[in-house]
Amino acid sequence: MIALYVIVAIIVVAGIGLALSYNRFVSQRQLIRNAFANIDTELRRRYDLIPNLVETVKGYAAHEREVFEEVARTRSAAAATSGQSPAAQAAAEGPFVAALSRLFAVAENYPQLRANQNFLALQTELSNTEDRIQASRRFYNANVQDYNRRVQAFPSAFVARSFGFKEEEFFEIPSTERAVVGEAPRVDFGFREGGAPSGGGAGAPAPAPATPPMPPTPGGGSSGPAS
Repeated sequence: MIALYVIVAIIVVAGIGLALSYNRFVSQRQLIRNAFANIDTELRRRYDLIPNLVETVKGYAAHEREVFEEVARTRSAAAATSGQSPAAQAAAEGPFVAALSRLFAVAENYPQLRANQNFLALQTELSNTEDRIQASRRFYNANVQDYNRRVQAFPSAFVARSFGFKEEEFFEIPSTERAVVGEAPRVDFGFREGGAPSGGGAGAPAPAPATPPMPPTPGGGSSGPAS
């Protein structure tokens, strides 16, 4: 009888452990999907900013048609991957951010554009959006890493295989393009209102010249003022 109780207790404990592991897999998978949805939302926000940015640059550099066409083409291709796998979206992001970098390089050649308030506002919004994209990407990848580790590790790997939990894809951009993602929306155009250079050189008062020593008087005395 005691042996029967032990067997039943083992089965109950194993069942509880199985249920807990399964529920954790479900929660982790849902968290990954929500995290990826946040990336997609921020990517769409950036796609929506680009047409206004292009139109603003066109007002000063209308002859840069090739750059505008490249931005439009790569933006459409990247937006078309929405809802697809993380690998597909990350692959489409590379050419798009490279084209966006070229657009900012064009803008750098036009001082009046760099001072345009609409352009500056779009640049700021694009930079903030880029920060949110990178934060969402890091959060997503961290959750994928934890989930994939459980898919591979024992004994949770047994639950994963039994119920069809498979490894998830990371949202990774090649290193040569990650730099563009981080730099393109943050191009520093060096604009200073009023044209004043940075640093303290222009406004700092000049140091007072040192007072030259008084020449000695004949006889070795001093010609300084009498006390």
